[in-house]
Amino acid sequence: MSYYIVLFSPATAKMFEDSNKDIYGTRITIKSHIVKSEIGLGDKLICYVTKIHRFLGILEIQSKMYEDNKPIFTKENDPFVLRFKVKPLVWLSFEKAIPIKNNIVWNKVSFLKDEGWKHIVRSSFKSVSEDDGTYLENVLFEQTKKQEYFPFDKKAKRSLTKNLRKEDIIDKTKITSKAPRLSIVIQANLAEIGEKLGLQIWLPESDRTRVLQHWQPKENVLLQDLPLGFDKDTLKTIRNIDVLWIKKHAIVRAFEVEDSTSIYSGLLRMSDLLTLQPNLNIKIHIVSPEERKYDFFKQINRPTFLRLSKICSYISYDSINELSEEKKLEFMNDLIIDNVSEYVEKMDFRLQEKRKQLIKKQRVINYELRCRAKYNVAKRSGEIVSSYEQWKRERGF
Repeated sequence: MSYYIVLFSPATAKMFEDSNKDIYGTRITIKSHIVKSEIGLGDKLICYVTKIHRFLGILEIQSKMYEDNKPIFTKENDPFVLRFKVKPLVWLSFEKAIPIKNNIVWNKVSFLKDEGWKHIVRSSFKSVSEDDGTYLENVLFEQTKKQEYFPFDKKAKRSLTKNLRKEDIIDKTKITSKAPRLSIVIQANLAEIGEKLGLQIWLPESDRTRVLQHWQPKENVLLQDLPLGFDKDTLKTIRNIDVLWIKKHAIVRAFEVEDSTSIYSGLLRMSDLLTLQPNLNIKIHIVSPEERKYDFFKQINRPTFLRLSKICSYISYDSINELSEEKKLEFMNDLIIDNVSEYVEKMDFRLQEKRKQLIKKQRVINYELRCRAKYNVAKRSGEIVSSYEQWKRERGF
């Protein structure tokens, strides 16, 4: 018997609470991780609610994993089709669920003493030690007797109210009428291209729900954990990169999608990665709208990004959209990306900068000549007697 953390949002916890509470469901994308971890009969699921950051229950698995698309948690198109029969050993209300930073948990559970503890509550089915699992189970059982009330702070109350709005408790696989953020669509296109090229995909946890509204990966394509043997700081940086293409245990390509956010921040994240792993051999790409290409070239020529400029390219949104429509991607490899990548040449860029400065200087000179000509005409006609500088000030030039 093993213990695993499983995540609920307030909305999905309410869905489970409103069901018979005898079936736990999750998305199909996590199937390979469950199989690999050999999760099954007798294992216990420690239920953690995001947004309000509380432990609220223990479920004991009563069956093997199975797939079933019969609606349980939504009225139709239930996205939680990967299921276990479970027995709810503990299930508390939100107000009586135990906050993760309450002393009874925070100072006793070993994984919370690690600086990287947030990784454990970032995605479902992360295993915890038997000691930690047993302790949390006992604490939750004790709470069913004590029924202690834990007030919400203002931030948690806002999150709870927002997440439990009626329109949020719907089929999350449906795309709402509100237009999606363009960067999310581009992330989905990049993920789909990588999948067709036979690669596995990593997406940041914060973007997954939105990206999966536009991309439905096959089994074992979207990774739940990074199969990379890097140190903690490196993994923290890598997990926040917008899209990774991975083959076996190596990153093939990394993409930062910059729609309205600073291109400098995307380059800085990539630069940090190279600083942490100077021998890392990957290709890096900044993907943004065409009108931001000049900003990319300007930023990457900073001395800070000297090494990065040799391996980092620019790709436009249009290029990614066109590539996603290529019908023969299954017969290609990742080198196809090089056909739409633009690498900067430092000397060419400096010449462009110099040319831009000369044009700006010439515009100033031309403006001054036009002002001087108007002044001379006015002075010859006797309309003014003031000096040229005074005349300019009076007219706001």
